[in-house]
Amino acid sequence: MNTLDHIAFIMDGNGRWGEIKKKSRNFGHLKGLETVKKVVKSSIDLKIPVITFFVFSSENWKRPKTEVEYLFGLIKNYFTKEIKNVIRQGIKLNIIGELKELPKDVRKTLYKSMSLTKKNKKIQVNLAINYGSKKEIVNTIKKIKTKISINNFEKNHYTKYLPDPDILIRTGGHQRLSNFLLWQLAYAEIFFLKKLWPDFNVIDLKRIIKKFNKIKRNFGAI
Repeated sequence: MNTLDHIAFIMDGNGRWGEIKKKSRNFGHLKGLETVKKVVKSSIDLKIPVITFFVFSSENWKRPKTEVEYLFGLIKNYFTKEIKNVIRQGIKLNIIGELKELPKDVRKTLYKSMSLTKKNKKIQVNLAINYGSKKEIVNTIKKIKTKISINNFEKNHYTKYLPDPDILIRTGGHQRLSNFLLWQLAYAEIFFLKKLWPDFNVIDLKRIIKKFNKIKRNFGAI
């Protein structure tokens, strides 16, 4: 059985799911949040130490303004209303990305939520918001004051002190990384699913973990 310390998720297909259901794209995002909550709960039960969700990319600003505003409102409202439940579950919240570019009220809510959950130890949930891996790499290089090396780089990027993802799961049918954790995913086992994110469930997660445990992970060796 392989060691499983970190699973990353590209939650693709929320908007398309909403449209397929003859609803709005925003309705799909709302249902996608329900899937996030189920995945977090299951990850706690499965004793997975770290999970990371790609919530909003640095390229997602190109989407319609109404959709962007809805997404940020969804984030703010969730952590305003559910923070006590988040703390009760033992979730430590961490945000990676360029927070300074987010709306002030959203940024304030996220910083407060991180502060309130910083002592929790059951699971760390990373939310990649306004995140782009290429920008992360450039920013990391700018921070390094000494000789550039793999070790120095990893001490300065957004996910410092965290294990790299062992598994990446992308729903929605597309087989690409979309500028997500390009450095950290170097040796991840990648699973692409046609299923849209709101339809992703605990059975899917357990099935992927079972497949992962059967993989011989060589990391360049034989």
